Amino acid sequence: MTRTARAFWLRSPGHGEIRQVTLPDPGPGDVVVRTLCTGVSRGTETLVFRGGVPESQHTAMRAPFQDGAFPGPVKYGYLNVGLVEEGPRDLRGRAVFCLYPHQTRYVVPASAVTPVPAGVPAPRAVLAGTVETAVNAAWDAAPLLGDRIAVVGAGMVGACVAAVLARFPAVRVQLVDARPERAEVARALGVDFALPGEAAGDRDLVVHASATEQGLARSLELLAPEGTVLELSWYGDRRVSLPLGEAFHSRRLVVRSSQVGTVSPARGARRGYADRMALALGLLADPAFDALVTGECGFEELPEVLPRLASGELPGLCHRVRYDGEDDGHDAYEDDGGSAVSPG
Repeated sequence: MTRTARAFWLRSPGHGEIRQVTLPDPGPGDVVVRTLCTGVSRGTETLVFRGGVPESQHTAMRAPFQDGAFPGPVKYGYLNVGLVEEGPRDLRGRAVFCLYPHQTRYVVPASAVTPVPAGVPAPRAVLAGTVETAVNAAWDAAPLLGDRIAVVGAGMVGACVAAVLARFPAVRVQLVDARPERAEVARALGVDFALPGEAAGDRDLVVHASATEQGLARSLELLAPEGTVLELSWYGDRRVSLPLGEAFHSRRLVVRSSQVGTVSPARGARRGYADRMALALGLLADPAFDALVTGECGFEELPEVLPRLASGELPGLCHRVRYDGEDDGHDAYEDDGGSAVSPG
């Protein structure tokens, strides 16, 4: 007896398709989740779609529930909100977040899902993975009372980082981006905005998230002496030139990386991945984060939409995928004779 679901696969770089997949039978510690919505990570996921993951990073860049391998065929993604249909009594009927790809239904260990708090709408909860990155960056950055901070790059990650850092007492945050329309996002999040040429300097901390060479160079220029650039961008297989001459050494500047795959050493001894995710979901009770969702499509449209996201034809921040009324075979079990019976 089998049950099936439908999943989005990258067949080869630049070409996606929806496939029927067979779900495993759930074990006693598993949950069966029906997907409500997923989110497309415009940075990492579109880079994967273009085939830009370096061979040396194929293992490091695997998503928790990835199937296949880079550059393809591969089932990739990690922003999924769904409803638990089967599993432990305390989870049944609850909305949960999971680091799962774009698929109509799936079976995972109960420990792999995090309940969405009552005050957080499921459609907003698709941002949890990005807010989790921002939480980890804040732990790495360790801002001090009254710090002057710039966040360069107002994409999904940069905007979330700015929103999280702005919650620190007396901290002044400026979101910097070359696109003037991102000023509306900054305003919704309650932070200042500036174009790169107009950004305030003498910053104690600059968080860089533009994934551009120019943005990283500008980040160094905005630092105060002995300041730090926290680098969140991931460049895939691209090489980046960094101006480390001029006043870099005399001003004793620091460039430091931050990556969500490891819990920040500043909290690693006391916090785990589940704690970090629960914190991120709790922060999403703030409706200001709705400003980060700037596009939406149905699941069946994803093979046509992802190339447009990857090319930049569809601009914006988080693109949400709806799973309204998906018929994935859950309501019928097929035995060897091809008959269908009610799942009861």
